[in-house]
Amino acid sequence: MKFELKGITKRFPGVVANDQVSLEVSTGEVLALIGENGAGKSTLMNVLYGIYRADEGEILIDGSPVSFSSPADAIAAGIGMVHQHFMLVPVMTVAENVVLGVEPTGRFGSLDISEARRMVREVSDKYHLELDPDAVIEDLPVGVRQRVEIVKVLLRDAKIVVFDEPTAVLTPSEILEFFEIVKTLVSAGRGVIFITHKLKEALTIADRINVLRRGKVAGAADPKHATEAEIAEMMVGRAVQLVVDKSVAKPGESVLRVANLSVVEPDGRTVVDSVSFEVRAGEIVGVAGVQGNGQTELVEAIAGLRRAASGSVTLDGKEITSYSPRERHSAGMAHIPEDRQRQGLVVDQSIVENLVLTRYHDDEFSSGFLMKWDAAEAKAKELVAAYDIRTNDPTQSASTLSGGNQQKVIVARELSRDIRLAVASQPTRGIDVGSIEYIHAQMVKERDAGTAVLVVSTELDEVMSLSDRVLVMYRGKIVADLDPKTVSHMDVGLYMAGSRPDEARAS
Repeated sequence: MKFELKGITKRFPGVVANDQVSLEVSTGEVLALIGENGAGKSTLMNVLYGIYRADEGEILIDGSPVSFSSPADAIAAGIGMVHQHFMLVPVMTVAENVVLGVEPTGRFGSLDISEARRMVREVSDKYHLELDPDAVIEDLPVGVRQRVEIVKVLLRDAKIVVFDEPTAVLTPSEILEFFEIVKTLVSAGRGVIFITHKLKEALTIADRINVLRRGKVAGAADPKHATEAEIAEMMVGRAVQLVVDKSVAKPGESVLRVANLSVVEPDGRTVVDSVSFEVRAGEIVGVAGVQGNGQTELVEAIAGLRRAASGSVTLDGKEITSYSPRERHSAGMAHIPEDRQRQGLVVDQSIVENLVLTRYHDDEFSSGFLMKWDAAEAKAKELVAAYDIRTNDPTQSASTLSGGNQQKVIVARELSRDIRLAVASQPTRGIDVGSIEYIHAQMVKERDAGTAVLVVSTELDEVMSLSDRVLVMYRGKIVADLDPKTVSHMDVGLYMAGSRPDEARAS
């Protein structure tokens, strides 16, 4: 079967998300759809899946036009979608989740759980997807939850399966398992659309690659011959440095010292468990781990946004465990938060206001009662130029900026002063490769100037290429302290999954 999108245009107020986009995919192949954040990839797939209706263009199946008014219509036509954020009910079993909406019923209309289990086993055995129908979703690792989503789609007889950023929360070993699943689907006659920003993975698994840029098709590539550099240039419209360019670190004295730090949730769960480490001047320490293993809470405790249950945080020999975020900021700590729109910016305020957001009370910008707006605007113009923030007018709202430029505003605000420590959480999440290149360069520049840098990221490639030392978090603990020059991605991935490389080799 062939599925085609022809001349698809989708508009939102003030934005053309898809502009005359055409592509096709057939059963028995993998099409990778690549593009920057905001390039229109997910919007296009939401049109295919019936979540959005296109303003122009048509969808064809084997040459015949079809119209979808809801996902139910798309599912009936043979289209399935596995979303980046899984659509599962955590307290229900695998079988209950898989048959939700197509439940087999017994007497008096009750769920026939035996038949549901049989249906799960039949599909999972056919596609070599090992699943326990009676396992509860909240007890399963991320990679197994993804299998549940795939079985849900296959049970509904999808001919084309759309995966939206499917490897974003997987460890390296889980990614390899996922690739094997994709190969099994294709060999069984299914087609796959693989939405990703990870060029290496697209080149590994795809039969064809289509690139979107600013809502339009920027080009196509053959994975057998294309390179990461060529595809990156197609994505952003210019050559991109994909490898972090840095010299050997020359660490100095300890700047950040975390000792036996624990964070406990209101419900009594310990999410950071007696964590100890240090970051020295002139080095970048990366924290790797699957999302949800305590990294967010660790950063918030270091930045003063969350109270520590026990332990201490020391900056330049001074204990700051009880300091407020402003006091830590004044002591020389910079913080690039995980969620730029919720924690890093006030998006309805101007770029100028956001660039002085943490310093508006300083004498440079305040007379005590009134803001010195001329000084604030002059500083904003200086930072816009120095940090390559793409805007014609710094007095515009920060909401008018792209994700990458919003992130640059935060980086400019936090790094453009005299700091001793930079704490960056997910610093390049959801931004294009050009902005990633720039932000990485700024962090290396800080390191080389003698700043201690702590980077927390779920992107293992980012942690490995940017860091001088890698810590791995698993279930709230630091389980490894590694040299990225001597350890493999796979070994780091084993630590991320709670195993040790020597244990894996012994078994």
